[in-house]
Amino acid sequence: MKIATFKVEEWMNLNETKAKYNIAETCVDSVTLDELFRLAGRDRREFFETLAQRRMTYGAIFGADELKTAISGLYRSVGTEEIITTHGAAGANHLALYSLVEPGDAVVSVMPTYQQLYSIPESYGAKVRILKLKKEENFLPNLDRLRTLVNEKTKIICINNPNNPTGALIPEETLRGIVEIARGVGAYVLCDEVYRFLTQEDGYPESIADLYEKGIAVGSMSKVFSLAGLRLGWIATRSKEAMREILLHRDYDTISCGMIDEALAAIALEAKEAIIGRNRGIVKENLAVLDAWVAKEPRFSYVKPQCGTTALLYCDVDMPSEEFCSKLLAETGAFLTPGSCFDEEHCFRIGYACNKRELEEGLAKLSEFVKELA
Repeated sequence: MKIATFKVEEWMNLNETKAKYNIAETCVDSVTLDELFRLAGRDRREFFETLAQRRMTYGAIFGADELKTAISGLYRSVGTEEIITTHGAAGANHLALYSLVEPGDAVVSVMPTYQQLYSIPESYGAKVRILKLKKEENFLPNLDRLRTLVNEKTKIICINNPNNPTGALIPEETLRGIVEIARGVGAYVLCDEVYRFLTQEDGYPESIADLYEKGIAVGSMSKVFSLAGLRLGWIATRSKEAMREILLHRDYDTISCGMIDEALAAIALEAKEAIIGRNRGIVKENLAVLDAWVAKEPRFSYVKPQCGTTALLYCDVDMPSEEFCSKLLAETGAFLTPGSCFDEEHCFRIGYACNKRELEEGLAKLSEFVKELA
C-alpha cells in the first residue's frame, strides 16, 4: 500500500523541537499530572497506590467501563456499548477508515482538513472527491457543491467540526443538511470532533453521533483536555454495522489501550467541567490577543475562528509558505505551520492555545520578521 506523505506531521516532526516560540501547537496548554489531580479534586497518592496493586494485563479490551461511561456523558444518545477506545484520535480516524473503505468506494472529504481524512481512503483504493472550503464562505461546507459530489457509490463523507486548520464551526442547520445528503445515498459521515468543546460562545456543537444513525464521531484527550501524553481517543457511533466492522479490524491494529492511560482519562472526564472551563478560558483570552494583533497588522488577514485552537493566517508576502515558515523559525525561533501542509498557499496555521506569553512573544517575532521582508 502506498500513501501520501502526511505533510503536517512531517513538518512538526522535523521542526518542532527547534522552536523557541511554538505557536504551531494545537493542544490547549498541556497540564501536568499534579494539575490534573488538583482540577479533579482527587488524591494523587491514593490513586497511584491503588494502581500499583493492579497487574499490568491488557486490561479491558474494549475500554474500561468507567471511562466509557464518562465518554458516553459527552453525547446525548450514545451508550457505552457504542464507544470503543483507540490510540488517540489519529488511531480512531485510521481505524474507522481502515474498517469501512474498500477499493472502488467513493469518499468525499472537505479540504483544508486533517490529511488523514482524504489520504487514508485514497491509499485504500477509494475515489476521493474534495469539497473545497473557501475563505469567502467562512470555510463552511457548501451544501449545493456537496450534492454534486455524492452518488450511490459514496461510502463516507469526511468532515471535521470544528475545522482544523481554520477554526470554522459548522452551524447545526448545515450539519443536518450534510446528514440529509448522506442519508440520501446511504453514506456514513465521519466527523473528527477533537476540538468540539472549545467554543468561543456558550454551549457546544452537536455531535454527528447524536444527529445521524450512521454518524461516526471521533474524540480524544489531547486537544480539549490537554492530555496528549495519554495517547487516548475513541470512536462513538450508533451504527451497529460500522461498530461490527470496527471491532473486527481493531483486533489487528489495537487489541486494547493502556490501562494506566484509561484510568487517568476517566479521572479527567469526571472533572470535565473544571478542565473544559480552564481551557475555554485560555482559548478565549488568547484569541482576543490574536485578533487584536491581526487588526493592527496590515499585511495579515484571517477568518476569525469560532471554535478550537487554530486559525489560518493569510499574508501578502510573495513567498512559498514553507520557505516563509522555515526562514521565520531559523531567524526568530517562532514556529508556524505552512499553509502548504493543507494545500493552501499565502497562509500559515497558527495555534493560539499555548501559554499566553509565548503567543504574544511569537506574534511579536512574526511582526518583526515581516517588517524585515518589506
